[in-house]
Amino acid sequence: MDFDPTLLRAFVAVKETGGFTRAAQRLHLTQSAVSHQIRRLEEQVGRPLLYRTTRTLTLTEDGNDFLQHAQRILASLDALSRRFQPSRRFQPSPVCGVVRFGVPETFLGERLPQLLSRFARAFPEVRLDVNVGTYLDLRAMIKAGELDLAVVLAEPGGEGGTVLQHTRFVWAAAEAFDIAPGASLPLALSPAPCVNRQVGMAALEGTSMAWHVAFTSPSQEGIRTAVLAGLGASVQIRGDLKPGMKVVDGQYGLPPLPAADFALIWSDGEKTPAAREFGQMLVSLQAPRPKQGPRHGKA
Repeated sequence: MDFDPTLLRAFVAVKETGGFTRAAQRLHLTQSAVSHQIRRLEEQVGRPLLYRTTRTLTLTEDGNDFLQHAQRILASLDALSRRFQPSRRFQPSPVCGVVRFGVPETFLGERLPQLLSRFARAFPEVRLDVNVGTYLDLRAMIKAGELDLAVVLAEPGGEGGTVLQHTRFVWAAAEAFDIAPGASLPLALSPAPCVNRQVGMAALEGTSMAWHVAFTSPSQEGIRTAVLAGLGASVQIRGDLKPGMKVVDGQYGLPPLPAADFALIWSDGEKTPAAREFGQMLVSLQAPRPKQGPRHGKA
């Protein structure tokens, strides 16, 4: 049976530090990642190695025997690494662990694979866990500590986080879309909870215009397909509009919609080196560009 040295290091760290939290700090991992490694190790061994209570953590009899073997194995591996240490030029990055990243369906678009590939090449010892979800789901996962960092929509200056892009909500419809004067405006919206729906409903509350929801889909791609088919107007982020769609702000009695920022937010837990590196790479890729002044001269 071959044991993963990463699991052995996690086990030894838990014993030497006296708990999962301090072991996670030593290994630059999250507490849940260390817990997962210990479970994997116990499943491989086929018996429990630790007694866990709410206040104490002790080794089982098998755990004591396993600890001695694990320490000898790791000492031998460390000695081997020192003896045949590669030159500085080829030395791998010391950053390791897991990065749990949440991103909305439409954010980054074609640049998301570019970001993930670039990070994987720079930090091959880091495992990326990417969760694609809605803005509200990702915000809830951050609060629950299930993600290290995530991209969400926020009101300008409304909360903490690093602004990645400035944008705004708009009313969008197909280029050929039109309705008769005085007719009820059909809308294509995702079911609650949905940020786009919330923004649209809040704006419509202050109007007397007639409207109805004609198409519902939990997928933003489904909503855009319905809009392109002419089934109704919808609330979209300006950058999400597809060819064949137009902005209809101010038409049919539609009220204006607010501006918004894409922001990078973090969980309240300690930032691991791997998560910090990923966040810095994301910010550098998405840093808002300065606005250019008017161009003069011939085109």
